[in-house]
Amino acid sequence: MLPDIPALLPAIAAAVFGLAALAQSFAVRRRWRQRRRLSACHRGAWLLVLLSLALMLCVLALSLGGYQRLVAEQPVARIGVRAFAPQQWALRVDLADGTHESVQLAGDDWQLDARVIKWTPRAVSLGAQPLYRVERISGRWRDTAKAQTTPPGVAAIGTDGVLDLWQLKRRYPAWLPWVDADFGSATYMPLFDGARYEVTIAAAGGLIARPMDAETRSKLDALDW
Repeated sequence: MLPDIPALLPAIAAAVFGLAALAQSFAVRRRWRQRRRLSACHRGAWLLVLLSLALMLCVLALSLGGYQRLVAEQPVARIGVRAFAPQQWALRVDLADGTHESVQLAGDDWQLDARVIKWTPRAVSLGAQPLYRVERISGRWRDTAKAQTTPPGVAAIGTDGVLDLWQLKRRYPAWLPWVDADFGSATYMPLFDGARYEVTIAAAGGLIARPMDAETRSKLDALDW
């Protein structure tokens, strides 16, 4: 699955409007040289409209960078755990787009966070699909007092766009009326040597973590998880 698919359509549309604006610029220049001032001004107005549309679509394409379409429950990541010291863990996170991250965390559990964006019913009727982007993985202490005094570690993962639709929605909500909801989702599971997990995301936007093999499942059962 290609992570930049959601940004493809607005990028194509931006290119089309950009080419149309280029054609209008030649028309404006030609009419101005012909001293057809009124016609040149008319073409110039259309040039500004087309340039504005191209710019808006470019911003939208950039803000969607790093997000993936969410059409059904689908794989997000696979996580393998190795211990290298007491409550110190090396994790390999294989993402659904084929990339992977290696991180080190402290804690009793790992926690994976993602951002989810849903559209208004009207946008959905036109074919818009929910989007998600994996954001970070962190350690987690079960003891509250220890969590307040001992940092468990956190690492950013996934692909960041040049702009972020999430941040644009929060700063300029009136500019993105077709975004119905933008929220975070997280899931966590215990850390122990040799653990292997698969994380999926449901169509409703919730992350789900499951053991990948029988050995991990049996250790979770022993922990009464």
